[in-house]
Amino acid sequence: MEFPGLLEQAMAISADVVAVRRHLHRFPEVGLELPETQAAVLAALAPLGLVVRKGRSLGSVIARLDGDRSGPTLLLRADMDALPMVEATGLPFASSRSRAAHMCGHDAHVAMLLGAARLLAARRAELGGSVLFVFQPGEEGHAGAAKVLEEGLLDPSFAGDVRRAFALHQMPTFPSGLVATRAGTLMAAVDGFRIVVDGRGGHASQPDVTLDPIPVACEIVQAIQTFVARRIHAFEPVVVTVARIAAGTTRNVIPDRAEIEGGYRTFTPAARRVIGEGLARISLGIAAAHGLTATAETLQSYPETTNDAAAAADVLAIAAALFGRERSLELSRPLLVSEDFSHILARVPGAMAFLGTRPPGLAAEAAEPLHSPRMLLDEGSLVVGTAMHAAVALHFLSTRIGDHEAGTGCAAPLG
Repeated sequence: MEFPGLLEQAMAISADVVAVRRHLHRFPEVGLELPETQAAVLAALAPLGLVVRKGRSLGSVIARLDGDRSGPTLLLRADMDALPMVEATGLPFASSRSRAAHMCGHDAHVAMLLGAARLLAARRAELGGSVLFVFQPGEEGHAGAAKVLEEGLLDPSFAGDVRRAFALHQMPTFPSGLVATRAGTLMAAVDGFRIVVDGRGGHASQPDVTLDPIPVACEIVQAIQTFVARRIHAFEPVVVTVARIAAGTTRNVIPDRAEIEGGYRTFTPAARRVIGEGLARISLGIAAAHGLTATAETLQSYPETTNDAAAAADVLAIAAALFGRERSLELSRPLLVSEDFSHILARVPGAMAFLGTRPPGLAAEAAEPLHSPRMLLDEGSLVVGTAMHAAVALHFLSTRIGDHEAGTGCAAPLG
């Protein structure tokens, strides 16, 4: 497996990739409508001669690069949205927005994919098929991947025959330049929940004539912890977090209502079902035992991120060929973080990988994690991500590989 000249070409455009990342970092946008980010992506793609579509109801950009020979389509994806938080890095290009910051690295994801589009546009002759570049908004809790699918991302009339999908996610706690992934489950499913306990409020001096929802809500929170420990196998990784409790307006009024919000992360559909059903049963049961009522609802959910085994093996082999085996790591276990790229991998075989971005010289224990207001990433690693995107496309769409699905190894064009 060889990619002559690719890494050198990625290095030659690295300053431009970094400049794009810094621009996006300074002007972050949150959610599904990202007009400035979308405009920056469109401007960068304009000279490349791609077929481009904008989202109808969201700020996505989908661009297709057709190789010189016909064949299947490879989907490459980058998420674009920032987090609704305040940055505290002190960088000279830190966020200029008071409640938006790229503390998950989506600015780097966009910059790397734009760099890869530039590399691949110059190597059309090596592509036996098409590359679909997907710039997706709304990953941070808005299920943007599901929405671009609803808008026809995989429509054959535009996308062609999409047979493989790939994405990178930067990881500021992994050594810079490391590419890490695994076959099967890579990241957890995540489900949010909201429990509302309704009672009857009144004066704090007469709790006996009220139905106080606050102690009932506290009892529900405690029961959730016991429930997880007693209903889920000890070797089944599950995390249930109660992150918000809200009730009352002042110290001498018992409120009518208390609200509990949180989320749970699981790796199997069975555990996911047990937690979801259990939260509702516990909430309603405890409330009823005290003469109150409760409702429990599931909020935005992402399924497990599951890699195709062959695609994951290809990613690790490509990383080893490009950067050396020491930069290619097969993870021994999945991570409890989650990703809405899982929606795409549920429809198209493929893989997601982590790209290490920990600044050189920074100890692992000192590195700020994803979503920290102080998270830093090594911009030197963007060369690795740019080259990885391009190499995955060149490998999958090379006419030397032949029909991947049939395993023929022939040199005939695909399709």
